[in-house]
Amino acid sequence: MNVPERVRWAVEVLDPGPADRVLEVGCGPGVAAALVCARLTTGRLLAIDRSAVAVRRTTERNAEHLAAGRLEVRRCSLDALEGVPPGSLDAAFSIDVNVFWTRRPVAELDRLAAALRPGGALHVLYGASGPTAGERVTGPVAEALRERGFGEVTVLSGPRGLGVSARRPAGLT
Repeated sequence: MNVPERVRWAVEVLDPGPADRVLEVGCGPGVAAALVCARLTTGRLLAIDRSAVAVRRTTERNAEHLAAGRLEVRRCSLDALEGVPPGSLDAAFSIDVNVFWTRRPVAELDRLAAALRPGGALHVLYGASGPTAGERVTGPVAEALRERGFGEVTVLSGPRGLGVSARRPAGLT
C-alpha cells in the first residue's frame, strides 16, 4: 500500500496502543485507518467521514479490520456524531480536515471533549506541503482548543507535517 508521508507521520504522532479506543475524523480513503487498526488488538477505531465515497473506500480497504471488530466506519460529520459514550475514547485525530481552522469549531470540539476520557489526546494534523502557511492553520486551531478548555496544547511543525495536539483535562465538562 502506498502511504503518503503525512499519514505515516500522523499515525506516529497518534501512537495508538493495542487496547486504545480511537476516533478518526475525516477518514478519506482509509489509509490511516489501516495503519491504526494494524496496531490494535483489543482496541477499536471509529472512522467517520461526511463523504459516502470516503466511507465506501475505507470500508473496502479495511474489510479484514471490520470483520475482526477493530474498525467501525460511519458516514456523518463530527458535529452530528452520536452514540459515542462520554469519556469512552482514548484519542481522536484528523488529517487535513479544514473545519478546525477555517471557522470556529465549537460544536465539533465540544463533541470531542465529551467523547474523550480525562487525559485523552486530540491531534489535529495537516501535511507539511499544504498551500497555507503553518501558523495560519495551527494558530486558529490552538486558540480554539484553548477556548474549549483543552489543556497541554502543543503546536507541532516539521518536514513531514504540522498540527496541534492537546489533552482533555480531568475537570472539563
